[in-house]
Amino acid sequence: MTNTPPVQRPMTAAYFAQSVLSFALSLGAVCIGVAYMSVTAWERGFLALGVLFLVSSSFTLAKCIRDRQEMMEVTTRVDKARLDKLLSEHDPFEVKNL
Repeated sequence: MTNTPPVQRPMTAAYFAQSVLSFALSLGAVCIGVAYMSVTAWERGFLALGVLFLVSSSFTLAKCIRDRQEMMEVTTRVDKARLDKLLSEHDPFEVKNL
């Protein structure tokens, strides 16, 4: 039975650091912009809650996409394992009683 190992997607430390740093810089820039904006406290609070909601929903969306992709990979591997089992058990030269 041939069973191919799943493809590993490498993530380097530099890519991870760049992702974290860009997220921190962009969030910090928006927070500083909201804090120093010349508007009332209510408007500043509304914008701050909007930024908080946007960040939390972005993390949730990323998690959902990752979970769906992992589920599809597992489903594909299970289907491939079933097919491999059927092919390994099939004997094309077996004579069936008719």
